[in-house]
Amino acid sequence: MSIKVAIIGAGGMLQYHAAGFRAAKAEIVAVADLNLAAAQKAAATLGVPKAFGSVDELLAACPEVEAVSVITPNKFHKALAIQALNAGKHVFCEKPPALNAAEVAEMKAAAEKAGKRLMFNFNNRARPETVAMMRYIADGTVGGINSAQAKWIRRTGIPGVGGWFTNKALSGGGPLIDLLHMIDLALYFMGYPEPEYVLAQSFNDFIHDPAFKGPWGIPDNAAGVTDVENAVHGFVRFKTGQVLTLQVSWAEMVEREEVSVVFQGRKAGGVVRRLFGRDGIDDTAIDLGELYVQEHGVSVNRRLITEPDPAMGRERSAANFIETLEGKAQPLNNVDEALKLMKIIDAAYESAATGKPVAVG
Repeated sequence: MSIKVAIIGAGGMLQYHAAGFRAAKAEIVAVADLNLAAAQKAAATLGVPKAFGSVDELLAACPEVEAVSVITPNKFHKALAIQALNAGKHVFCEKPPALNAAEVAEMKAAAEKAGKRLMFNFNNRARPETVAMMRYIADGTVGGINSAQAKWIRRTGIPGVGGWFTNKALSGGGPLIDLLHMIDLALYFMGYPEPEYVLAQSFNDFIHDPAFKGPWGIPDNAAGVTDVENAVHGFVRFKTGQVLTLQVSWAEMVEREEVSVVFQGRKAGGVVRRLFGRDGIDDTAIDLGELYVQEHGVSVNRRLITEPDPAMGRERSAANFIETLEGKAQPLNNVDEALKLMKIIDAAYESAATGKPVAVG
């Protein structure tokens, strides 16, 4: 019997969740969105039999649903995930996990009480280059990773001025929380060590400049709120002695959009990188995975040859959720890692606001 799934939210990520669920042989039985017309349109496009204008209606009408995915503005992740968990459903939630670590802790408690799985769409863990690199990390080729650099930078990539992305009450922040994928990926490579303290600085030079808006996202809202940063740079020290530097931006004076993790191990270094030809547009992207080793006194770069994945692991990540529920795969992420990640994000924002290093509890 296939797992029956419902999708909450008819936004842009729905196509990837749906494709991934179906690739894992799950059955999508319903779509819900506060905009009923959007839910109906999405259901018709995907060939899903039911559409609802509220989650309450969905849960009441579809008791057969075993799992839900949450694809909504960040503010609603916690409430919707907990509602579904309390109703006895497994949950796959879009990034970021929630607005802050305290909310993730509530979600974790709800999942444990319900005895249900809670996972997040950290899709870059499912990219082919990442999967290949993790084999070298797991088999000891890299050795312990001492340091890493996480970067997701854009030159013109503000995802709509005055919309929910730029409204801190709805989003939790700007690019630091929106583009946290490479921070997560660096932590994943490093074994998700316990953070000790964070030092960070945010910048907002370009956040109100429409010239820095990206070619994707949501429409501008002239009457909306824009109170988030356009870039954050920072440093994380871990209790293990490992260190991480981070650079994330929607709008910054850089050559081109870059999505990357570079790391330095005790036996080998490496990089997983995607370069975009134009901010937010995938069709000209270049993916790279390389290992850097010393062999016979010679510096050698080993290129990882993997198949292209224009979806950047989004479909594979959703499929992994279903396969994990069925016991066919190990989960690509868990709620404890999400909690650590959000503690780092919280500390980075606090450090940027105070100008001081912040201990991570």
